[in-house]
Amino acid sequence: MNHLGEAISLIVAVSWTVTALFADKASHRLGSMTANVLRLCLAFVFLGALLWVTIGHPYPVYATPEAWLWLALSAIVGYVFGDWCLFNCYLSIGARFGQLFMTLAPPMAAIAGWVILGESLTWKSWVAMAVTLSGIAISILSREEGHTVKLTLPFKGVLLGLGAGLGQGVGLVLSKMGMQYYENAVPADAPQLMSTMLPFASTMIRALVGAAGFLVLMTLQKGLPQLRAAVHDRVGMKYALIMTLFGPVLGVSLSLMAVQYTSAGIASTLMALTPVLILIPYAFIYKQRIKAREVLGVFVSMLGVALFFLL
Repeated sequence: MNHLGEAISLIVAVSWTVTALFADKASHRLGSMTANVLRLCLAFVFLGALLWVTIGHPYPVYATPEAWLWLALSAIVGYVFGDWCLFNCYLSIGARFGQLFMTLAPPMAAIAGWVILGESLTWKSWVAMAVTLSGIAISILSREEGHTVKLTLPFKGVLLGLGAGLGQGVGLVLSKMGMQYYENAVPADAPQLMSTMLPFASTMIRALVGAAGFLVLMTLQKGLPQLRAAVHDRVGMKYALIMTLFGPVLGVSLSLMAVQYTSAGIASTLMALTPVLILIPYAFIYKQRIKAREVLGVFVSMLGVALFFLL
C-alpha cells in the first residue's frame, strides 16, 4: 500500500477523536481528576502487559535516574497540569473547543524547545503559530454591535484550554529529554524490540507519575471517596476503559507506526485532524449547532499546524 503511513495517521486522528468524546463523558460523570486517575492507572496496566509480551519485562527496564527525572517532570507538566486543564476544559466548554485549543501544543512545544533545548525557531515557525492563534481567535471571538469584540466562550474555559495546550507542548519537550537519557542507557545486548518499545516504556513512567500526582491532589482535596465510588460505576468505568484503549494504548501505538511509513511532518499534520473530525459527532451527540465561523476557525487553526510541520 503506497499510502500506508497516511492511512494509519488518519486512523490515529479518529482514535484520538473517540478518546476526546469519551473523556468528555467520563469527566462529566466521574469528575476530571477521577477520570484522569482511572485512565492513567489503566494505561499503566495495559502498557506493562505490552512490555511484558514484547521485551519480557513488565516495567520500564534500563531507565536511569536521569530518565525517570525528566519523564516524571514531563508527567507533572503534561499530565497533572495539562490534562487537569484539558479535562476541566471539557467540563467548561466541551471536547469540541477543548480539542481546538490542543492545536496550540505544537507551537508551545517549539517555544519550549527553543527555551529548554536551545532548538532553532525560524520565522516560518512564528508565521505558523500566528495562523494557529488566528484560527482559535476566529472560533472563540465574535463582533458585536458597535464593533466591540467579545468571547463566545466562558473565560475560565479559555484559560483552561490555553493551559492544556501549554502543558501538552512543554510536557512533550520534557519527555523528549527523558527519552534521550533512556535511549542512551539501553545496552547493546537489550532485547531486539527494546528500541521500538522505548516510547511505550517512557509512557509507562509518565502514566505512573501522573496517576500518583492526581492521587496526591485528590487526597489533599479529600476526593478519594469519589474515586472509590467511581470504581463501582459500570458506565463510568466503561468510558474510562474506552478512552484509555483509544488514547494511550491504540493512539500511541499507531502514531509510532505511522512515522515508520511516512514523513513525521505529514503524519503529525494528519494526526492533528481531531478538531476537524470531532465537529460532526460532537454536534450529533450533544445536539449543538455548529456555526460557520467556528468551522472556519478550526480549518485556519489546522492550516497553522500544517504549516508548522511542513514548511
